[in-house]
Amino acid sequence: MKTLGKALLTLSLMALLALGAAAAGAWWWLQRPMTLAAPSVELSIEAGSSPREVAQAWVAAGVQEDARVLYQWFRWSGQAKQIRAGSYEIHQGATPRELLAKMVRGDEVLEQVRLIEGWTFRQWRAALAAAPALKHQTAELGEADIMAALGAPGQHPEGRFFPDTYAYSRGVSDLTVLRRAYRTMGRKLDAAWAGRAEKLPLKSPDEALILASIVEKETGAAADRSLVAAVFVNRLRLGMPLQTDPSVIYGLGAAFDGNLRKRDLLADTPYNSYTRGGLPPTPIAMPGAASLAAALHPAPSRALYFVARGDGSSEFSDDLAAHNRAVNKYQRGK
Repeated sequence: MKTLGKALLTLSLMALLALGAAAAGAWWWLQRPMTLAAPSVELSIEAGSSPREVAQAWVAAGVQEDARVLYQWFRWSGQAKQIRAGSYEIHQGATPRELLAKMVRGDEVLEQVRLIEGWTFRQWRAALAAAPALKHQTAELGEADIMAALGAPGQHPEGRFFPDTYAYSRGVSDLTVLRRAYRTMGRKLDAAWAGRAEKLPLKSPDEALILASIVEKETGAAADRSLVAAVFVNRLRLGMPLQTDPSVIYGLGAAFDGNLRKRDLLADTPYNSYTRGGLPPTPIAMPGAASLAAALHPAPSRALYFVARGDGSSEFSDDLAAHNRAVNKYQRGK
């Protein structure tokens, strides 16, 4: 019996030593920098990928480790189900522990695209087409198809997207970026409309958006924005034509060559604010938050005219005689 007991004790000690050695080996492996095929390795993890598929994908991308061992580490950690979809990048020196932590945190590599105030939808599409690592899902779609895909069939796209810098994961669709910008503009417009000044000559949030787009295109200096809005609000109240060149230019579309001529001001289109009264049928650009605020909170002014001073700012006038004097001074040098 004593011999058997000693044998069992010896086997138990050997098993413990083996387990200890295995644990020490696992700990060493988790802390050791992985071998990479390049200075950095990138991987986009699709939503719904299993932990086993994630491990295999990292190895296929250039992590020179056994995919089975990586997978077992994900499972053993208890965090396998917390791995997030997204775009990731690791560099030489990264350990298995750091790799998993990065995916669990969602510490992605993000790209950015800046969509500018005053740009038209056509310019936005061009910027998205040139954005790095963006999936161009809308490249073959017309404007109507894009709006239908965003859940807004029949809506004109101009003005409906909020200008901002948008970060996105590599491989994300341009439609995803547009959807974020569309929803953001909806929220901004609703909030601005809810807090609007009283007795504005605007019947709906859509009209506010149209006016804000005109203010965006007509403002040269930020300090003038609410006065520019006041001029157009005052004209709407009086039933005067808005006579805003950017609206005419928008109506000319691709035919505009950079030089607005008298014949262009006389050529009637739905966007010609010289030949037609009221607001144009749609926005003419993407207005930013400041232009939305100005359109719905114009300055307390009776101005009906303004002219560029040549330094980015404008001279505002309450009547035509004063405006003509300002035109002679700032435009004709008289």
